[in-house]
Amino acid sequence: MRAARLTALIPFLWVQALFVGCKNSPEGPNAGAPPPLKVEHVEETGVFPVDRPDKFPLTVATEHISSTELRVTATVNPDVSRNVPVVTLATGRVVEIKARLGDKVQKGQVLLRVQSPDISGAFSDYQKAVADEKLVHTQLERAQLLFGKGAMSLNDLQVAEDADSKAQVDVKTTAEKLRVLGVPEVDQPSGVVEIRAPISGVITDQEITNAGGVQGLNSPNPFTISDLTHVWILCDVYENDLPNVRIGDTADIRLNAYPGKIFTGTISNIGPVLDPNMRTAKVRIEVNNPGLMRPGMFATVTFHGLDRNKYAAVPATAVLHLHDRDWVYLPAGGNKFRRVEVKAGDMLAGSMQEILLGIAPGQQVVANALEFQNSVEQQ
Repeated sequence: MRAARLTALIPFLWVQALFVGCKNSPEGPNAGAPPPLKVEHVEETGVFPVDRPDKFPLTVATEHISSTELRVTATVNPDVSRNVPVVTLATGRVVEIKARLGDKVQKGQVLLRVQSPDISGAFSDYQKAVADEKLVHTQLERAQLLFGKGAMSLNDLQVAEDADSKAQVDVKTTAEKLRVLGVPEVDQPSGVVEIRAPISGVITDQEITNAGGVQGLNSPNPFTISDLTHVWILCDVYENDLPNVRIGDTADIRLNAYPGKIFTGTISNIGPVLDPNMRTAKVRIEVNNPGLMRPGMFATVTFHGLDRNKYAAVPATAVLHLHDRDWVYLPAGGNKFRRVEVKAGDMLAGSMQEILLGIAPGQQVVANALEFQNSVEQQ
């Protein structure tokens, strides 16, 4: 019985001894716990220290006043009021063409020569009229002589004078017919007429070829000449944007072929009827052509609204384009600079860059962001 009790107490004594041993251990019960965390200081992201901050000159962001803008695509078109067709009233066959589509021509320049029976007939009528007028005038002089000597009645003299007047009218009429047909010199008979340019400009349409025929007003115009010193910029504006477009206001024009050049035109017309499918109105802008604008070119038109906003403007070199985003560097005190993301706007005159968001006018930025970035990467 006593042996059985001792056997039952052995496990209990073993557990108690284990507990006392742990309690008296010098490391204590938390010997296996992880060590406490240590907080270390980490440099702020986007802040770059440099050894010599004086190597990077600063510039001050200036204030730029900008209005609300509306941008639309457009095309260059000739001014239809300056398109002049080359017209000939003579019928016949083309014997020579002296100009081609796209040529620049001057007023009075010969464009083509046409052999025409109308010219031959008109010359014949003119020469007959001249001969008749000469004969009638001689008869008038004889009648005046006879009347002075009393050998002719007053009635016969008046008949001679009337015949002379009618002969002069015939001469003038036949000469004018030759000029209408395109003959400048009525005293040089020829069956070929020269068709000349009515204005200076560029040939924008050609409907005639060598040995082709012309039928006067019944045939297409041989040429169309456009004065391209003044052109139209045509664009479509959605009805919701029409309040930003007003007749008489100016608009900025940028050609896709010359994106760095800005032209200024005047809004001369806003279509009174909307396109029922696109819900747009046709807007016409008139602009003087410095010689770069060609009909058919694509352009971007910027309309300026009435609202005025203040933005910052910095030199274009102060903006760093990195990973499809725009950045500037601001002084952060001491020898440190902070990189700040901005939203760049339009390029301004004097190689300045408009900044819509990120900095305010009066703040200092590093004048050359790319040079600063390269120096930081080399450290």
